Amino acid sequence: MKLWKPANENRAAFEHARRITAYYSKSFYFSARMLPSEQRWATYALYGFCRHCDNLIDVPRQRTEAEILREVQFVGEELQIAYDTGESEHPVIRAFILVAKSYGIPIAYPLDLLKGVAMDIQQTRYKTFDDLSLFCYRVAAVVGLMMTHVLGYKDDRTFDYARQLGIAMQLTNILRDVKEDKEMGRIYIPQTDLVRFGVSEQHIFDEIMTPQLKALIKFQIERADRYYAEAIPGISLLNTDSQYAIYSAAKIYRGILRKIEARDCNPFLGRVFVPSIEKMGILLHEGLRTKVLSAQEKLFPAHSGIINK
Repeated sequence: MKLWKPANENRAAFEHARRITAYYSKSFYFSARMLPSEQRWATYALYGFCRHCDNLIDVPRQRTEAEILREVQFVGEELQIAYDTGESEHPVIRAFILVAKSYGIPIAYPLDLLKGVAMDIQQTRYKTFDDLSLFCYRVAAVVGLMMTHVLGYKDDRTFDYARQLGIAMQLTNILRDVKEDKEMGRIYIPQTDLVRFGVSEQHIFDEIMTPQLKALIKFQIERADRYYAEAIPGISLLNTDSQYAIYSAAKIYRGILRKIEARDCNPFLGRVFVPSIEKMGILLHEGLRTKVLSAQEKLFPAHSGIINK
């Protein structure tokens, strides 16, 4: 079923989601383009919805906290109606609900995402890593869980790995955006970690790069790396023709950590990114790897699980 082309009545909604993805996340768009056509357009719809929710707080506007929270509540109410009826005229929910219904995405996931958005409005500090990991789950891991439904999977354990990968990517976002976040009054690094390494909030606000702050950032990088290490083996549990894009996305995102390290763990030198030529190299490598795996599975189906390891 071509979700974005039924008599063309939904094509505009899916195209809108594609443009949102291309504009706001070049890395994600880069990887998604390598997916089979059906999954690719479903991915755009999913990302378009998630980005709309994020933008309720990330895009500066003349609105009070209470007004933004009402917007979040409205999206939740419209989402519930869409799940009940299977349709919506909301510009991003229209495409998303078709995907959610087609791939069996539980409503709990997008509702958890909205809880994460509300959490981000009301909370600018996180006392412990457990507190932060709940936020990471809501704003990132649930995206991975929704994507798992779209991509297809061979084993229910895939969802545990997807959760870990989502948290790894959100921890990467936090490290990449330390400078931008502090300029908005937000510090996502757990307060207990600041105390442990002897770093004050003022060091971050004044961009004072001390040996203690370097050690703190290095510790956060190592934590994110552990989540990647735990998550990546689970990608082999996705359908083979979807693995390429997720291996690529994970490597591109993990590459951001290496870029921060190359700057001597200084988060105040501007946002780091993986250049397009490096992304292309990753995509080519993973594309070849996926083709080899696919050929092996066809030739030796009984041993595909061993080959994937």
